[in-house]
Amino acid sequence: MSADFAAARNIMVDSQVRPSDVPDLAVQDAMRHVARESVLPAEKRALAYADAEVEYAPGRWLLKPRDVAKLLQALHPRAGETALAIAAPYAAAVLTAMGLSVTTRDAADTSPFDGVYDLMICEGAITTTPAAWRSALRPNGRMAVVERNGPVGHAVLYVRTGDGAGSRLLFDCTPLMMGGFAPAAEFTF
Repeated sequence: MSADFAAARNIMVDSQVRPSDVPDLAVQDAMRHVARESVLPAEKRALAYADAEVEYAPGRWLLKPRDVAKLLQALHPRAGETALAIAAPYAAAVLTAMGLSVTTRDAADTSPFDGVYDLMICEGAITTTPAAWRSALRPNGRMAVVERNGPVGHAVLYVRTGDGAGSRLLFDCTPLMMGGFAPAAEFTF
């Protein structure tokens, strides 16, 4: 582990995460230990701790550290739970460090879900959360996503109930749209 990256991780938590109303020490500790640069291509690793989205694959970006921390905190992850990380390699690594059993999946994968999960997270903006994602949650399972249909996105927490899923808005943010999830172009006069 590079001393420069280790120092950058601590600075990221102290300057981007903690001041952004993320007091959850378990999330902070995991973010201090997970090498964010390890999920990026070599040419992008220098950007790992910037206050910006960083593209790790075509049409796929890591969320800003502040945004992913706030999503993780809203999920209240607990060791031993099962998680699905959709286009979320960094969030998956943080959840693994917190003691969760994590399955990763690319958002473009349209095959049926192979199980049900205690929590789910997606590291990219989508227009609308697919119903199949919500149905892959266990009862009382939680999912954190960013839905964006205009210039500003809204982080949303879904909680699976007996007959569907309830939701609440968490915070506003402006992540880039994930490839394949951009809103359809509309024709106007």
